Amino acid sequence: MRLFQQTGWAFWWLALLVLVLDQVTKQWVHHSMALYDSIQLLPFFNLTYVRNPGAAFSFLSDAGGWQRWFFTVVAVVIIAVLSVWLSRLTAKASKLTLGLNLIIGGAIGNLIDRLWHGYVIDFFHLYYQNWHYPAFNIADSAIVIGAGLLIWDSFSNQEQGHDHAKSR
Repeated sequence: MRLFQQTGWAFWWLALLVLVLDQVTKQWVHHSMALYDSIQLLPFFNLTYVRNPGAAFSFLSDAGGWQRWFFTVVAVVIIAVLSVWLSRLTAKASKLTLGLNLIIGGAIGNLIDRLWHGYVIDFFHLYYQNWHYPAFNIADSAIVIGAGLLIWDSFSNQEQGHDHAKSR
């Protein structure tokens, strides 16, 4: 337990929260909506059930099936690397550890979809008139927020000269 309290894993609960929220919402969409069904919530925001066999912005979605396993391997490697990184950080590196936990939770959520379904379930749909942003999900949102925290942390640490590594 001490490992979790003193390292970047002190915020492991955030990765778990992201994972649970992501999977619960995806399962609700999968079982409550037909593919391509859309529910308008706001004049610029719908819940629209789509399946993405590719990566961000449907990259490689029409590649013929090999991309499922490619993105699975990439996700496992990223999760492993970020997990090791977290274990080498102090719990005080809050922006960095929060960001890494958000990314890990989101990556595991999308990995589960890829392994279970062969595609990622997306449903948040933002648009304005004829412009449409690609559909996304809670895992994607957590990954983007986590990446933003990593970028913010990198700039704030250059200014303040912080060192996040645990002393050995």
